[in-house]
Amino acid sequence: MSIFPYIYYMIKSFEITNDDRQIALYAGMVTSAFAFAEFSTGALWGVVSDKVGRKPILLTGMAGTGLSIILFGLAPNLTTALLARALGGLLNGNIGVIQSTVAEVVKVEAHQARAYSIMPFVWCLGTVIGSGLGGTLANPVKSYPSVFLPGTVFDRFPYLLPNLVCAAVVLFGLIIGILFLEETHEDKQNRRDPGLEAGKWILSKFHRTSSEELLLSDKTSYPEETLSLLDEDTQPPEYRSTVLSPGLASKYDLMPEVPPSSLGPIRHPVLLRGTLAVKNAFTRQVLLNLVSFAILAYHTITLEQLMPVLLSMPKSTQPPSLPFKFTGGLALSTEHIGYVLSVQGFLQMIIQLFLFPIVNKRIGSLKTFRLVIFCYPVLYLAIPYVTLAPENLRMACVYLALVCKVTGQAFSYPSASIMLANAAPSRKVLGTLNGVAGSGASFSRAIGPICAGMIQAAGLRLGYLGLAWWASGLVALGGAILTIWMKEEKRLPSCDEVPTDEEAGTMGLVMESTKA
Repeated sequence: MSIFPYIYYMIKSFEITNDDRQIALYAGMVTSAFAFAEFSTGALWGVVSDKVGRKPILLTGMAGTGLSIILFGLAPNLTTALLARALGGLLNGNIGVIQSTVAEVVKVEAHQARAYSIMPFVWCLGTVIGSGLGGTLANPVKSYPSVFLPGTVFDRFPYLLPNLVCAAVVLFGLIIGILFLEETHEDKQNRRDPGLEAGKWILSKFHRTSSEELLLSDKTSYPEETLSLLDEDTQPPEYRSTVLSPGLASKYDLMPEVPPSSLGPIRHPVLLRGTLAVKNAFTRQVLLNLVSFAILAYHTITLEQLMPVLLSMPKSTQPPSLPFKFTGGLALSTEHIGYVLSVQGFLQMIIQLFLFPIVNKRIGSLKTFRLVIFCYPVLYLAIPYVTLAPENLRMACVYLALVCKVTGQAFSYPSASIMLANAAPSRKVLGTLNGVAGSGASFSRAIGPICAGMIQAAGLRLGYLGLAWWASGLVALGGAILTIWMKEEKRLPSCDEVPTDEEAGTMGLVMESTKA
């Protein structure tokens, strides 16, 4: 997010062209380079995370991001900038892996909305900080001439400073991850983690607790984290150890659960553990969720791309020919754009953390998703007309559009993640499914800015500023119509999920039933 406030001016500094229409296209290419590279490896990182665990992949992605950020800040031309962004995308498959991690940590369906709102909340926090850093620290020789003198490295590379600061933040996060991030993959949790041991040792020095005691308590960390998601007035659910419990299933695969006599006769499905074929994981609802997520990623990334360009473009000197033919932007500075985008992130944080869980709890994930997904086409239709508002009302219109934008994102993305997690036939393929979802979203984010840039260039040439916006609106409308066939799936009951008889036939799993 830190590049959006200055990407227009960075492309302009490469002196490839002075044509605003072409600058918008090149800016889209830079934005797309990361996403296209991420698309090519996203599914692979998801599969690898199912094999080696979540933590190694998350740390690798962070390291790759830090390296690409520094190279991007040192880019003297468009080619280097594209390569730097592509490198970051190739090494970063974290989105799908993080989704899998959240699904593995959260054990109770009622807490999904709150849990899945945390990651977008952190993303919004990064948006606030990143946009502020990008807008404030870009071209420091011009912005702070008394501190950053001409002839220094920051004069030669005017966009290095914000990238250095962002790289330092990534390095800090990488260190924290090595020391304190716990593995969530159920088959990899018990292996030795030297980094985590070092983190426990460091904590023991601060809390005056022996490292041995902390290491022994590590086994109970996940239930504690899960219970922390409960409301203060909500009692934790009661669980009974059964044949399907992770610790028992390996020894007693064929032993049926014998219920207490007080419960009366109950049929208990017993799962013979086996390997779920990856191809059987892609059920109809999973495929609908994957396609819907990719469409959502396409039109929202075009929104992220087009908005800063609209704010940066010079004002039109030609009178509009309503209702559709008009051009021109708002001619805001990088500092002003950074401030606007930071406010946007702050608003989304509030909506994400406080409003989304309430709405999702009341009406469910699918209805929450539909609520905003049908509003996106209207938003894309209206935003270009902000430039035609009276001078004293333009910024008010901008902020109103941003409120609608962040509300849509705050509601749609976590809802889509919850629906995909619930539609998965087994948690053992969550990494793969989220990796495929991440790859599909990355592909959409790769082609989205390029397509939007090309359409915008053509629209500006013809005198239609809103052409790219309205094209994205048509895509959003298609995604909204797709939700008509989507259904709300219920969360699987445990780490070793018990499918229904119908699902078992599809997945090739053997089910047994016993009577008390």
